[in-house]
Amino acid sequence: MSQPPSALLLGDTDSVGIALIPLNAGDIHLGVALLTDIPAGHKFALRDHAIGDAIIKYGQVMGQATAPIRAGEHVHTQNTGMSPHGLGPAQSRGQLPPPPERRSFQGFLRKDGRIGTRNFIGVIASVNCSSTVCNAIARAANDRLLPRFPNIDGFVPIVHDQGCGIATGGEGFELLVRVLKGYRDHVNFGGVMLVGLGCEVNQLTLYRRDDWTRERHASFNIQDVGGSAAAVARALEILEGIAGAANRDTRQTVPVSGLILGMQCGGSDGFSGITANPALGVASDLLVAGGGTSILSETPEIYGAEHLLIARASDADGDRLRAMIAWWERYTSQNGASLDNNPSPGNKRGGITTILEKSLGAVAKGGLAPVAAVYGYGEQIRTRGFVYMDSPGYDPVAATGQVASGANLIAFTTGRGSCFGAHPTPSLKLASNSALWHSMQADMDINCGKVVEGAISLSEMGQEIYHKLLDTASGARTKSEEFGYGDAEFVPWRIGAVL
Repeated sequence: MSQPPSALLLGDTDSVGIALIPLNAGDIHLGVALLTDIPAGHKFALRDHAIGDAIIKYGQVMGQATAPIRAGEHVHTQNTGMSPHGLGPAQSRGQLPPPPERRSFQGFLRKDGRIGTRNFIGVIASVNCSSTVCNAIARAANDRLLPRFPNIDGFVPIVHDQGCGIATGGEGFELLVRVLKGYRDHVNFGGVMLVGLGCEVNQLTLYRRDDWTRERHASFNIQDVGGSAAAVARALEILEGIAGAANRDTRQTVPVSGLILGMQCGGSDGFSGITANPALGVASDLLVAGGGTSILSETPEIYGAEHLLIARASDADGDRLRAMIAWWERYTSQNGASLDNNPSPGNKRGGITTILEKSLGAVAKGGLAPVAAVYGYGEQIRTRGFVYMDSPGYDPVAATGQVASGANLIAFTTGRGSCFGAHPTPSLKLASNSALWHSMQADMDINCGKVVEGAISLSEMGQEIYHKLLDTASGARTKSEEFGYGDAEFVPWRIGAVL
């Protein structure tokens, strides 16, 4: 077996190389003698740069020199900063691969034709004041009821810190209602119970549906049933019947067109954009080619690479994406922040220098498929294919929006080691490098570091991810499910004043 490369050139026009392992000063890599040590995942200059010169990676502008940079020097925050974004060439729509041979999995076919990957029962709080009771209800139901209903995956509390002290006419309240309705109707719930306090702004009457059946759905206020302990007792009586109905649901062979994949990245490093993210992009293209749907989000983390998505969208969707970027520029400016403040300290330690570089890597999760539609936060996904949903870059908030939009599966790439789960949707963790895989195997589901080690091609890695996604959709438990993640990661986007 040949020795894997120690450095990588991503594009013919790039002005930096990538260290795949720690490199030593004086060594020659990609035809350049290194002037300093280069940590793994970090960049080194392939040519001299004057102040203001563009730094090119992925064939795109990822920043500009803030100090003279000699060939062989470490290129990072000490000599590189932001440049005007969107300056690189836009890619045309790529060609999707042929439909994959495997185009089915074992899922839960619901009466409305949608397909679930899990069969949970949700216990949803309308307000923070009912969150403790919802947690108590779920614990008691998992202890006393779940052992008798083997086809149910569990009773899941959906709790949060909102629901009161908020203006009913504002954008923040609209987002909260939209998200809670998305969870109320989520395909991975075989039954749902909503619990309110009684006097909150976010009243339960907003969530009752004419087509609800007492067999699968229920709601009540704590104040109406005699308090907290009485609410738990009342809930267990009601959940007995809901569990009996949900327990009749069993897995059957269903098409991949029923999968809606939310794609996330967190704790990214210099390897994320060359291993895990593009490999997930391959898997996303395979899913879309098979008739399924994938969602890219985190608008602040596509900043500077949005032109690559706009080039793959219709004129109307391209305009909507531009408007989202403009909204974020205004929003951050009005709140004393800047989109340029990203990446995080952990990202920088992993080799990511600017938000432009981070965004170029993040967009790779979207593969090459055309952008079929652009949605607001938590809006129901109605279009199959590769779609974009607006959201903050903060992972729990972004994932909450994707699940509310209908995501029944999540793939989460990380280079530093993010730990995450998102009930009721299973979340797969993709490690960008083998060091992370070996140090956090109890949290990581797939090792994408094999790509830079030469053990597997990017295409093969993408196919491995695709099959893992279908296995998970069929019931295989993820590492985050095994540990118990998911109860605390429901975080709706909060916009507006707390009153």
